Amino acid sequence: MTSSSRIRPPFVSDERTQLVGWFGMQRAIVHYKCEGLSDADAHRSVLPGSPLMTMAGIVSHLRWTEQTWFEVLFLGRPADGPQFAEWRGDGPEDLDMMVEGVPLARLLEEYERQCAVSDEIIAAHSLDEAGRHPDFTSAAASLRWMLIHMVEETARHAGHMDTIRELLDGAKGYY
Repeated sequence: MTSSSRIRPPFVSDERTQLVGWFGMQRAIVHYKCEGLSDADAHRSVLPGSPLMTMAGIVSHLRWTEQTWFEVLFLGRPADGPQFAEWRGDGPEDLDMMVEGVPLARLLEEYERQCAVSDEIIAAHSLDEAGRHPDFTSAAASLRWMLIHMVEETARHAGHMDTIRELLDGAKGYY
């Protein structure tokens, strides 16, 4: 399980502590929403209009989204990964959410490892530093902007997970 807790950051602290604290809390909620879930339920679609919006699909998407923003856009590394398949022209949109047959435990481990890489990048750079990838206009954003966006992105999908989990087995709870 991730080392982040489901505790809000301090009311009074520096900007980085608050941003990283909120980010860590949302990541921890992702893990919490998956606790005790079977692989069958993790891959079960409960939203007819969004068949890829499964617990497993969201965990995978969040893993690849972290890689996109912090490794690719911020550091300028190659645009590798299933999330770039459509951009490269060699796969469908949302390939990062197509994880049928991949155990939830593996997806959570991969997400946790990616979060650790992201945390190292965030810790090593100024919040004012801009991204470097030459092929994406979003890379012009500052690390601060990317971090705020990722808090929003992770929280948004944690909210999806709230609903999906309740539809799967009735489990509820924010933190």
